[in-house]
Amino acid sequence: MDDTAAKPKKILLVEDDDALANTYMMRLQAEGLDIRRVANGEEALSAAREYRPDLVVLDAMMPKVSGFDVLDILRNTPETGNLKIIMLTALSQDSDKQRAQGLGVDDYLVKSQVVMSDVVDRIKYHLGI
Repeated sequence: MDDTAAKPKKILLVEDDDALANTYMMRLQAEGLDIRRVANGEEALSAAREYRPDLVVLDAMMPKVSGFDVLDILRNTPETGNLKIIMLTALSQDSDKQRAQGLGVDDYLVKSQVVMSDVVDRIKYHLGI
């Protein structure tokens, strides 16, 4: 199979911290991925339906709708139920990780415990690239 002609994988980045979001966007674009960034859970839900990403990188603590609620809604919506979802959050408690896993997250990364290349590796792993 020739992957060179394939369209770039689409990533929806849900992050309310502008500086962090911009850093991730530049790095992921450099990896040849198509990135769309939204800053809150409400926007994430509409973007997931309209943009149809291959994978969502989801922050947990956000204005309006939390990442946990976004995860729950995406998993229970037929069009988005099979999306790959990585939570990238400051929440390092086991209870938060277990909550995310209970809601069906594919991966749970704690911001203070990973570096950018770890996140990129996990994204590529889940996209199969």
